[in-house]
Amino acid sequence: MEVVAVSGALGAEVSDIRLAEVTDDEFANIRDAFHKHCMLAFPGQFLTIDEHVAFAGKWGEWSISPFVTYLETHPCVLALTNRGKEHTVTEAWHTDSAFLAQPPALNVLSAHKVPIGGDTMWSNQYRAYERLSSGMKSLLEGVRAEYIGTVLAALGGSDDVPTTYHPLVRTHPETGRKALYMTKPGATISRLEGMTPAESRPLLDYLYDFSTQPDNVHRHHWSDGDVVMWDNRCTMHFAVHDYGDAVRDIHRISIKGDAPA
Repeated sequence: MEVVAVSGALGAEVSDIRLAEVTDDEFANIRDAFHKHCMLAFPGQFLTIDEHVAFAGKWGEWSISPFVTYLETHPCVLALTNRGKEHTVTEAWHTDSAFLAQPPALNVLSAHKVPIGGDTMWSNQYRAYERLSSGMKSLLEGVRAEYIGTVLAALGGSDDVPTTYHPLVRTHPETGRKALYMTKPGATISRLEGMTPAESRPLLDYLYDFSTQPDNVHRHHWSDGDVVMWDNRCTMHFAVHDYGDAVRDIHRISIKGDAPA
């Protein structure tokens, strides 16, 4: 198994391994690489749905988000298809389902058919936090924010918008490193606890923009057969819709995480 970093910010490509036949020792090495690089790409895997489920299941319990529809045959698998640019909800930097009490720890995506374009980008939220000034770090210590499910609720046609509070700076339960726990202000994070949205927005906007500077981002160009996974606890991501009516068939499985702390 070979692991090669793909940018200075985050991400690595893993080759010379077959995920459908991964051994315990290989999985331990993949886990180490995942914690080091935050995002891993495995080209040319062409997993069946059952193989995808089996590999993802090694990481933990399924995370099921409300307002979206999973495959009837595999209720942990979400089919990501081309719903048209006007209906896409992924063209903003975000972390998935942060409004849950226990948001997803990680995602494992398996690409069956992808268009030219449709890249996904990630930002390193460890680095975003570590590059803040000491004064800003002190200011954010112990601060919680309100995370809201407005986007998915609208997607599901529901007026019942779930909310919860999590620390704005969270400690990764496995690496022990601190990361900014950001998502899009206004849409998926509304305010800081004890403050109004108007009072909170300038700081949230600053942290959001600061997190996604070009030197803190990796952009992945998809190919058929790719398996890509990333850590929702220390990254944000952005899926670009620039492929018109072309077919995009990718399956996603999310793994349940701990309550952010």
